[in-house]
Amino acid sequence: MRLSDFKAGSGVKQTLPLPVTSPFPIEMTVVCGCRPGKTLVVTAGVHGCEYVGIEALNRLKRELEPAALSGRVILLPLVNPEGFYHGSKQTIPADGQNLNRMFPGKSDGTFSSQLARVLEETLYPEANFLMDLHGGDVNEALTPLVFFPASVPESLSATASASARALSIPYRVASTAKNGLYSWAAQCGIPALLVERGERGLWSEKEVAACRENVYELMRHLGILNAASVSPCLQQAEIRRAVYEEAPADGFWYPAVSAAGQKLKQGALLGALKDSYGNEIARYTAPFDGVVLYYTLSLGVKSGDPLIAYGKPSL
Repeated sequence: MRLSDFKAGSGVKQTLPLPVTSPFPIEMTVVCGCRPGKTLVVTAGVHGCEYVGIEALNRLKRELEPAALSGRVILLPLVNPEGFYHGSKQTIPADGQNLNRMFPGKSDGTFSSQLARVLEETLYPEANFLMDLHGGDVNEALTPLVFFPASVPESLSATASASARALSIPYRVASTAKNGLYSWAAQCGIPALLVERGERGLWSEKEVAACRENVYELMRHLGILNAASVSPCLQQAEIRRAVYEEAPADGFWYPAVSAAGQKLKQGALLGALKDSYGNEIARYTAPFDGVVLYYTLSLGVKSGDPLIAYGKPSL
């Protein structure tokens, strides 16, 4: 049976394979509520070493039951199982490509491109809303944040932003990205969010519980779960202005910040890229008063690698 055969109101819970040829099966679980309603698609594991979202969805696929839901929830906990089992940083080992840069996909492209196409064709037509779970990979320090799409019609961006405000996450960041699982969904007219939780390729019970709760918060916001629960009390700041620094050349990266989430004044040193002799290739300073969203921990970086993301919060 196909995913589209499982309808809201049917009271069915079923695990299905994603229709893609892969050495590692990719599974999705659909939980059809006993009452009609919206369909939420939640994905994780696009990057195989971002564990918090993967573990949160593995738990949710076991605990969600149709009787509690109105509408449908479709969970895909491990989009990139090959990267997960091989411990591959940000890429799919089959072709060495970053799946979150491969949308829209191609049916005659590399494996990553073909997988992107299958995800689009399978998930997007079913979704009233899409949530993609990420985190800091093995080389990244990160503070919890949620991205919402900005390069879309205002009504869609506003819908996504309002949904982001329903989550107990400290920073809500406007994003102009277009080539990822969530951002291409937004380009296709589907309200979508990307949640970042966890860092340094680690996971903890505390972070998994927080991520799981973020999914429940969105389900309540969409009316899929009873909304009688307490709303998030965490004050959330919006970031419309952010800089994403990338390495202009191969080099040695020396971050000058001490932690993600650190607040800095304009002009504070963010870090420097040097060659093996200590000669400075590039120096980065805070362009405004703001906060460190995430940064790379690796000493060695190659040209084009992300170094640090820095944003200006406003309440």
